[in-house]
Amino acid sequence: MTVGLEADQIDAEVEKRLREFARSAKVPGFRPGKVPLKVLRQRYGRQMRQEVFGELVRTSFSEAVAKEELRPVGVPRIEPDINASARHYAYTARFEVLPQFEPARLNGKTIKRPVAEVTDADLEAMLMLLRKQQRSWSAVERAAQLGDRLDISYTRTLDGEPFEGDSAKNMRVEIGLRRMLPGFEEGLVGARTGDERRLDLTLPEYPDQHPSAHLSGKPVVFMVRVGEVAEPVLPELNADFAQSLGFPDGDLDVFRQELRRNVERELKERIQARVKAQVMDLLLEANRIDLPETLVQEEIGAFKQEVRKNLGSVNFEPPDDLYRDRARQRVALGLIIGEIVRANGIEVDPKRVREMVEDLASTYENPQQTIDYFYADRGHLALVESIILENQVVDWVLDQVTVEDEPTTFEALSAPETDE
Repeated sequence: MTVGLEADQIDAEVEKRLREFARSAKVPGFRPGKVPLKVLRQRYGRQMRQEVFGELVRTSFSEAVAKEELRPVGVPRIEPDINASARHYAYTARFEVLPQFEPARLNGKTIKRPVAEVTDADLEAMLMLLRKQQRSWSAVERAAQLGDRLDISYTRTLDGEPFEGDSAKNMRVEIGLRRMLPGFEEGLVGARTGDERRLDLTLPEYPDQHPSAHLSGKPVVFMVRVGEVAEPVLPELNADFAQSLGFPDGDLDVFRQELRRNVERELKERIQARVKAQVMDLLLEANRIDLPETLVQEEIGAFKQEVRKNLGSVNFEPPDDLYRDRARQRVALGLIIGEIVRANGIEVDPKRVREMVEDLASTYENPQQTIDYFYADRGHLALVESIILENQVVDWVLDQVTVEDEPTTFEALSAPETDE
């Protein structure tokens, strides 16, 4: 966008400032406040003209953007175009703008809504999971099997030579969790305390940006010594178990009732999450918009900052491409949801905000204190409001499409979603 400025306006403002400055100006050879305007103009005129030009750029840019009904993103790059002798003052502002679009019509689209109930079998499965989380370990003399925990030490070599992270001592490995290199845990099945095993494995394919990319797919040899084999011991389902999970009275009936409520709440949240994910995918598919690179870069920066924070390292610099797709998706959804909200006059429902805050607070020991905390902190409340606004957009979409109930189970909804 090219904007021209009035030379008379600039000259008048410069002259005004020079006269004001003259009242207190100090220049060698002249008394304070008595410096001739001609001298001040020669010494400071160019500097003041640049200051005035800069201020007029800021104000005129805002006016021009409003006049053209543009929505700029980020800070504009200003390219001055000045010829003082010809009294020509202008500039070119280069900047990105938010895309202008109308949300796509969703008539004829379909959303599948999972329908499920919490069964007794689901509760028993959850109880078993809780018991496994509280398990202890007991050393055994038999051969290792799936579910056992082994204390091991190992050395590893690549092409017959040790390499980075080439050994470990007194390391615990639970067989079946698949947290080690593919084939490692499986290779320990059948091992006994004191056994030594050679595992011939293959390193995974690392991304190009990974520090170990040069090792992708190479064969590696592990020499493993088993120090101990231990089997899991589950706690009894009794008063002591209930007390360990925060029920002082150890009443198993009360514990089961609370467990059912928690599982039902979790089921409701998972159904809502599945529906919301479908809605967001539909919005992205139906609204193909150009994204300002400025916003994409800001989102990439936010992702990277979060990674550095989680790793506790400010020097780690992951590549931008690692987060670009997710950043583009987040930016696109933000713009689409914002436009739906604006076009349909959707406002945050205070009642739903209150319900969500109370629901969150219900899991704390002092619910009212938690509710007061949310409403006393605008930042925390704003986060809840943004979630509610998204949920209201989801409701708006569901009113536009066909919703088909799809019978399923709590177990199926608990399984991680995979790409087909």
